[in-house]
Amino acid sequence: MKKILLLIPLAALLLYPSLSFGQAKVGTAGAQFLEIGVSARAIGMGEAFLGVSDDASVLYYNPGALSTITQIEGIVTHVDYPADINYEFVGVVIPAPSLASTFGVSLYWLGMDEMNVTNYQNPHGNGQTFRAGDMALGLSYGAGLTDRFSLGITVKYLNQRIERARAIGWASDIGLYYDTGYRNFKICMVLANFGPDMKFITEPYPLPIDFRFGTSIDVISSENSRMIFAAQGSHPNDNLEKYNFGIEYWYNDMFALRTGKKFNYDYYDDSEFAGGMTFGAGLRLPVGFSSVSTVSIDYAYQDMGWLDTVNRFTFGVKF
Repeated sequence: MKKILLLIPLAALLLYPSLSFGQAKVGTAGAQFLEIGVSARAIGMGEAFLGVSDDASVLYYNPGALSTITQIEGIVTHVDYPADINYEFVGVVIPAPSLASTFGVSLYWLGMDEMNVTNYQNPHGNGQTFRAGDMALGLSYGAGLTDRFSLGITVKYLNQRIERARAIGWASDIGLYYDTGYRNFKICMVLANFGPDMKFITEPYPLPIDFRFGTSIDVISSENSRMIFAAQGSHPNDNLEKYNFGIEYWYNDMFALRTGKKFNYDYYDDSEFAGGMTFGAGLRLPVGFSSVSTVSIDYAYQDMGWLDTVNRFTFGVKF
């Protein structure tokens, strides 16, 4: 109970913009690829996933929940963005019961096809091309302090490049996870992308640091059905507060349907009902061969407003 009382002031500070003195500073932070969600399951829930985090995507969403993973898990996500931009994520979580710890490794990669070099005289290209891309490699560690409270940290090596010019740096995520024990009600917090400024050629820029607070609860829990409601808020250093809400329904722990809503995102018009809506579905199947115990496939549809729509696919496996 004391832990919950300590979390209430922090939650109030985040959830009430009038108390958090937020200012819109869009475009003031770099390495924006670090803010791209890595799980189709999470996106389908409007990315209100901080309090849910119960699979290998904890490597991105909340390293504080790493200790809840009891089997070796792997996850692979592919995203097709407009303008021939591709985003890939690969993560592996490895529990170490003998050390009372859990470890993880993750790889993020954002790339695009060759683009034409343009200038004032040649607006459609001068015959030359160039490439650009972003990459991050993360190492994670998590441990339970009690049977309900745990923490974790991820340290990421960052590399951004445009042709031969590069920016190299590092960032860290620190997460807390608390299970109240009532209807699977969880309270979680994460400080994401905390690290020193990076420098591209001669220009320094800060990382997209973000403080996130999230909860989730089972509103339905029966033998064959389970429905999770999740809410999340975030306070980024380069924008106003953002809010996420999501629902996930499981039937027989095999089939899932999801929907969610994202508020206060730059590419959405919150005045439109459909703006910021997400939808998704998932399939989780037990496997009886080799050392693989379960495989999962998740899909998410995301309305990105002015940036059109995006489809995500995530493949997961448990050993």
